[in-house]
Amino acid sequence: MSHSHCDHDHSHDNFDEIGIQYNLFEKIDIENLQCLNESVDGAGKTVFKPWDKRLDRTQYVESDADEELLFNIPFTGNIKIKGLRILSEDSDSHPAKLRLFKNKPNMTFDDVSLEPDQVFELQKDSEGLLEYSPKIVTFSSVSHLTMHFATNFGAETTKIYYIGLRGEWTPGHKHGVTICTYEARPNLEDHKLSHLDSVSKAIQ
Repeated sequence: MSHSHCDHDHSHDNFDEIGIQYNLFEKIDIENLQCLNESVDGAGKTVFKPWDKRLDRTQYVESDADEELLFNIPFTGNIKIKGLRILSEDSDSHPAKLRLFKNKPNMTFDDVSLEPDQVFELQKDSEGLLEYSPKIVTFSSVSHLTMHFATNFGAETTKIYYIGLRGEWTPGHKHGVTICTYEARPNLEDHKLSHLDSVSKAIQ
């Protein structure tokens, strides 16, 4: 019995830790997030939520014309994605395949024939127990992530209740910092900017 009790405590601690780590939803430019083929306009934005809200069944996205869903997810900086979790209901409407595209904004279903950067065969998960691990080398500098849920387990439509992202965030792009530096120097001509590169790099 004591062994079982330890396993329970360990699991509880892990879930608390997961909640702390799965915070990249805060770094999504949610106003510009797109979900194509959602049955209710704006529903796709609601599945990017805090870990402790993952079991909230009142907010979810369901596909419309068929089983496919396509998310275009812009971030407020650069993301290194280390893990993701997909939570749905234990039914055939659970997504079965996820295709990831890095830094390809504004994709449509006409573009999904492109070769994805990674493909995951998903398993049914109604609690968020399963973590999928993107290739860190590929997904180490992501300003925009496209998630194409291509198929489900046989239902006419796909439902998703929670999408969680774990990783690291760094603010902005380097040229943003550089522009701020230049703006502090009035009347600087464009052709003179190159010699300042080393200065702005040193500041970063």
